[in-house]
Amino acid sequence: MRTMLNWRNTAGLIAVLLAAGCSKEKPAAVAPPPAEVGVMTVALKDVPLVYDFVGQTESSQQVEIRSRVNGFLDKRVYTEGSLVKAGQTLFLMDRKPFEATLQAAEAQLGQEQARLSTARADLKRVRPLAERNALSQRDLDDAIGKEQAAAAAVEGARANVISAKLNLGYTTITSPVAGLSSFAKRQPGSYIDTTNSLLTYVAKLDPMWVNFSLSENEVLRIRSDRESGAVKYPEQDKFEVAIVLADGSEFPNRGRIAFADAAFSQETGTYRVRAEVANPEGVLRPGQFVRVKVHGAMRTQAIAVPQEAIVQGPRGQTVWVVGPDNKAQQRVIDAGEWTGNNWVVRSGLKAGERVAVTGTLRLVPGAPVRPVEMKPGATPAAGAPAASGPAAAPGASAGGKP
Repeated sequence: MRTMLNWRNTAGLIAVLLAAGCSKEKPAAVAPPPAEVGVMTVALKDVPLVYDFVGQTESSQQVEIRSRVNGFLDKRVYTEGSLVKAGQTLFLMDRKPFEATLQAAEAQLGQEQARLSTARADLKRVRPLAERNALSQRDLDDAIGKEQAAAAAVEGARANVISAKLNLGYTTITSPVAGLSSFAKRQPGSYIDTTNSLLTYVAKLDPMWVNFSLSENEVLRIRSDRESGAVKYPEQDKFEVAIVLADGSEFPNRGRIAFADAAFSQETGTYRVRAEVANPEGVLRPGQFVRVKVHGAMRTQAIAVPQEAIVQGPRGQTVWVVGPDNKAQQRVIDAGEWTGNNWVVRSGLKAGERVAVTGTLRLVPGAPVRPVEMKPGATPAAGAPAASGPAAAPGASAGGKP
């Protein structure tokens, strides 16, 4: 009996506890707070454009150093690859054959001058005799002819002396410009003639040329932007060119566009443009690949957003737009040129819309957010997640006038 009573009391206690547990209501789920994002209200304004190209340096004056006379190369008197001055001696040829030729020419000149003196003396004697009819007119004409022939022979001999002196001077081969020398293509002891007269090169380093090219699409876009007024270009197309070296540093001197080709290249289908930049220290060398940044153009009434606001995804370039209801939506845009730390947006945004700049990695379409207005040019807070920007500026075009 006692065991049965204990079992009944235990069962009753369990029933009471189960009833109490079932009667309790489950607590309601607490919604997470809206994500805080930094937003920026976009507006129409004129923004400077920087066009980016790949360029290659070229000497503004690369001179072939050639021998002007045939003979044996005697010495190389410069250090290969060194900087040379204008007028500096580079090579010496064997002078002895040319000295002998000069001496022979001078001797011939002396003979002809002696013949001229004799012819003039004869003419001086014949002329008064012919005037007194002591000699015939034919004798006078012969004397005059001999004097003139002797004078002409003297001039020919004098020209041979001048030519011999020039050839002797050409045995000392100098650089006509100051610049960077190349290696010697001929070594001392070689016989030099017209078939192997090239001895080396000297490339002028200051100023330096930087060549880059525009595609046909870029040229057409430039022309369209100019005609529509979408882009303003500097007066007389005086663009400023910055050079970025391979290590990412910017060359201290800026240059100007000095030349634009009149036609497209038949080989590449591109339009060649050349910039000229001062290079007094010789930092730039011919043949370097550099980045060319062309400054001076201004896109009028454009929308620009920071790089952190643009996300590169499967649908292309997108931004998060925060609507009046403080809900975020992802929108596809067309990003154009790069300007400072911003991208120019060709389409996809309107003035007055708010674009999320920071905190975009936590956003989902339609989710409420707590926007915090950022001032233009403000730097995102340290540690704030930033969106990935476009890999490259699509459709970058140049500042030259086609």
